[in-house]
Amino acid sequence: MTSELSPHGEDLAEATRDRTVAHEAHDHGEHGHEHAFDLKEAARIAFVAGAAAAVWFRVWEPFADVSVIGIVGVLVGGWPVFREAAGNMLARRMTMELSMSIALIAAAAIGEFFTALVITLFVLVAEVLEGMTVSRGRSAIRDLLDFLPRSATVRRADGVAEIHAADLAMGDAVLVNPGGRVPVDGVVTGGHSFLDQSRITGESMPVEAVAGSRVFAGSINQSGAIEVRAERLGRDTSYGKIIEAVEQSERSRAPVQRLADQLAGYLVYFALAAAVLTWLITRDMRSTISVVIVAGACGIAAGTPLAILGAIGRAARLGAIVKGGLYLETLGRVDTVVVDKTGTLTFGKPEVQQVTPVEGIQAADLLDAAATAEIRSEHPLGKAIVAHVLAQGRTVAEPDDFHYTPGRGIVAKACGSTLQAGNRLLMAELGVDVPRQWAGNAAASEVHVARNGRLLGTIAMADKVRPEARAAMDALARLGMRTLLLTGDTEPVARAVADSLGITEFEANLLPEDKHARVTTLVAAKRRVAMLGDGINDAPALAAASVGVAMGSGTDVARESADIVLLGNDLSRFVDTLVIAQRTRRIIWANFIGTIVVDVIGVGLAASGVLDPLGAAFIHVASEMAFILNSARLLPTMDRIDRKAAVSPDPLPN
Repeated sequence: MTSELSPHGEDLAEATRDRTVAHEAHDHGEHGHEHAFDLKEAARIAFVAGAAAAVWFRVWEPFADVSVIGIVGVLVGGWPVFREAAGNMLARRMTMELSMSIALIAAAAIGEFFTALVITLFVLVAEVLEGMTVSRGRSAIRDLLDFLPRSATVRRADGVAEIHAADLAMGDAVLVNPGGRVPVDGVVTGGHSFLDQSRITGESMPVEAVAGSRVFAGSINQSGAIEVRAERLGRDTSYGKIIEAVEQSERSRAPVQRLADQLAGYLVYFALAAAVLTWLITRDMRSTISVVIVAGACGIAAGTPLAILGAIGRAARLGAIVKGGLYLETLGRVDTVVVDKTGTLTFGKPEVQQVTPVEGIQAADLLDAAATAEIRSEHPLGKAIVAHVLAQGRTVAEPDDFHYTPGRGIVAKACGSTLQAGNRLLMAELGVDVPRQWAGNAAASEVHVARNGRLLGTIAMADKVRPEARAAMDALARLGMRTLLLTGDTEPVARAVADSLGITEFEANLLPEDKHARVTTLVAAKRRVAMLGDGINDAPALAAASVGVAMGSGTDVARESADIVLLGNDLSRFVDTLVIAQRTRRIIWANFIGTIVVDVIGVGLAASGVLDPLGAAFIHVASEMAFILNSARLLPTMDRIDRKAAVSPDPLPN
């Protein structure tokens, strides 16, 4: 990978892909369990399961004191664990793998091969299943810049030509046709259109682009052709800054070892110290082995992955894909929820919210007039009005004449009448009086409609709030969550949405880097933050949060930058997943505390000679099964989650 990056097009894309590949390789090195399931792993699991069955039924035992099948099964099945334990020892890390290795070897040393094989089988299955979930990569991040065009049409002194995006220069006049994507940040110098900038700014409504308007790379040109003077290229554009922020957040995400590994490490020290002390005092090898076996910490080894995987399965059944146990564990400790507006709390497209005809005019007549005027329009509001009328089963008449004034509205002629549809500026120019009270709804876009200079009424347009959003926000409040709304939309729109959902904290007019900075500040202040978003503009904040949650209908980059994806875009599923995560944490803590109690008592009995190796093995297996059954309560057996049960969660240590 080069040390200097070109700020242009494909060079930036290639550099981004190289960085992501290197980052994923680094992650793979740091987290040995994050691997894909393959035939080799399947064969290993099948072999260990067969070996356990053979030992249990004593299929072939040529030697009285040693099980050949048991030894081979433990060596083959336990090899990944033994190898990682050795690596951890060389790195001076006491981990769960070392604890499990000690338990496996100790069990085999006293002839408990079935116990050793069962432990091995649990470990293999848990690691593979978790690896398949956690190792879902961030492949879409590699292709971030594929959204930008690889070529651009420019107007230069020698004429109009199509050039490679990497050859763009500052000041170039870039031509963007309808349906095309803007390759640079710049200012419109000619033409007229509407741009979808939701990927960049989060603005729910397409923005009108006229001469003098500022546009951003990655915006989609929805209608007319425009000419843009290039002012920022490649990594310097708003789109490039989004990529930079995602990369930075990905690189700065510190590796976090699970609490199970930490506690298992402490128990390893405890077991080894107790075994050494037992040997020094008693010189009894059987008591020493009993100490090692009973303190094998396999309650944590088997119970914790099963609890996490059971919770992931239950969340998936409810419509939330959790990409790994780490994220579920983090979600269980979240105390702050940050939500985007467009596409998350709302549907992300304008709809008719209210039809207000003047006295003596029917609402249907008002809508018919508006639809006739707007049927040839490329404006998103006009399209929404036409769609609303057609959805009612009504026919829209074609106008005889049509004229659109940018920034004002439409004047059309139909059936001998002149129809006007637009904002207050258009009405004022035409001398149409609009009542003052109809001009005060800043949270909605208003289309005033007139016929032959006489006002027919007003149609209010707005992005519709998702029907389950209010219930979800109320549930979060009952769970004690601090909820913040961060949006690129205007302040009146943000306030209206926040008020309708009972959200007391909100910030508006935010660019992607502003959202990223706000989330980063919250995390730096020791808040455990869950960020919900759906667009490319949300990707930096999703990556910076303690846990990122993306809507299923969001962009590929948002889904890959997030740690949890909500299928079906149902916010109530996030609440369900949060409840599951909190319950998972309580069960895991119960397993931790139970393991400590069993190990302390068991070590004491074993060291004093009361507990022999067979008894130690029995306690080892019995406690392990108890913790496994406790964790199995999280397996997805119910279709519904009781949210009320989690409103007052059990007290947990932080």
